[in-house]
Amino acid sequence: MSPKKLLAKDSVGKGKKATITVEVKKEIIAKHERGVRVVDLVREYGRSSSTICTILKRKEQFKTLEVANGVTKVNKKCPQILEEVEKLLLVWMNERKTPGASSEEEEIFKASRRWFEKFRKRSGIHSVVRHGEAASSDKAAAEKFVPEFQEFVAGKEFLPQQVFNCDKTGLFWKKMTKRTYITQEEQSLPGHKPMKDRLTLVLCANASGDCKVKPLLVYHSENPRVFKACKVYKARLNVMWRSNKKSWVTRIFFTEWINDVFGPSVRKYLEEKQLPLKALLVLDNAPAHPPQMRDELYPENQFITIKFLPPNTTPLLQPMDQKVIANFKKLYMKALLERCVDVTDNTGLTLKEFWKNHFNILGALRLIYKAWEGVTRRTLNSAWRNLWPEGVPERVFEGFGPALASAPVEDPEVHLVDDIVALGQTLGLELDAADVQELVEEHSEELTTEELLELQEINQEEAQEFSSGEEEIGEDAAAS
Repeated sequence: MSPKKLLAKDSVGKGKKATITVEVKKEIIAKHERGVRVVDLVREYGRSSSTICTILKRKEQFKTLEVANGVTKVNKKCPQILEEVEKLLLVWMNERKTPGASSEEEEIFKASRRWFEKFRKRSGIHSVVRHGEAASSDKAAAEKFVPEFQEFVAGKEFLPQQVFNCDKTGLFWKKMTKRTYITQEEQSLPGHKPMKDRLTLVLCANASGDCKVKPLLVYHSENPRVFKACKVYKARLNVMWRSNKKSWVTRIFFTEWINDVFGPSVRKYLEEKQLPLKALLVLDNAPAHPPQMRDELYPENQFITIKFLPPNTTPLLQPMDQKVIANFKKLYMKALLERCVDVTDNTGLTLKEFWKNHFNILGALRLIYKAWEGVTRRTLNSAWRNLWPEGVPERVFEGFGPALASAPVEDPEVHLVDDIVALGQTLGLELDAADVQELVEEHSEELTTEELLELQEINQEEAQEFSSGEEEIGEDAAAS
């Protein structure tokens, strides 16, 4: 990672250098203590020797500071509790993507304008939507970005086959709707923890809809018992399997997926289609997607261009959020209920016995693969209509024009929900369309304050590990 990439970009006036963040100052101190000379630090960071020496003289002060990423100034009178608030606020703003919530339903963060403006400058935040302006400002930012994106794609001559988007989503792989007797019985058990059955997926496809990339899956167990019993070779799974205790997609996991799965898959696809070797990956501003991600690509993956959506526009512009993920989850529910019907019809097992003793994560992986394969090219392609209408063929818009307004248009989503409800009723479950929608929405629960803090710590640790790894590689190269 280039140290210069970590400098805060809030300089004023032409030629004025960016302010050095606290994290970079601590990095400079750490390198000096490992034996790096001042003259080498001057050359590496592009700063004067007096600036570097001043930082080193105050090293004891900087080494004890714990601040949010991007902070350049620290108020000596700032209590520890406020420092923790700043760290959590940065993570919360990156994670906050819930569409459609009204102001009455949200928990409101309150702060004085003066404090918030100082926090914004210290942390390098350039675009923040204030409470009460979310709907209009988000829409305005999205409307401004769309022509910019279209101009960028046209200028680089990207084709729909070469433009990709990915997004993460939670999945309660072993969960039914609240009103079913199985769920009610599970919730009555002591120590019931529904989060334990949650996994996180990263789903990715291109704008033409004919290239789906192997998903990244993060689970709380590295080697589930069923993997050992069935001698599962994880490298051969239809997902890239990773694990941590919270089933979170971290920076390291996402970078590994980009380099080891996305890059090779897209390269192979473009070569088979005899298309130019270049690709665009559109991302949101999640914590696992650092702005300097381009620097972390392997040399063989440098054909990938990464472009970030503006803050607070994800619900409006992110293609995967335009019914793709929701469609995938409904297809998973349908595949799950079909499996239950098949078992109860063709074995001596009851639904309760199958659910409790025989349905495991390996079975869920098969259903995930089936559901992802079931997401149609039309669904994937039409998801780009908000961000890149030119990338969507006219046939996708059939039924939406004025001339066809009077013609009945069949909605495949409605049929899918009807199928799920019918399967549930076949199993004797209390289930309707509202239950299906409720379960789909439950997969995207927000993180708690404690989880936000833990995720922030994990991302900081991974960033430090990556930086240290780069230094070791550089030292080895220099020695050789």
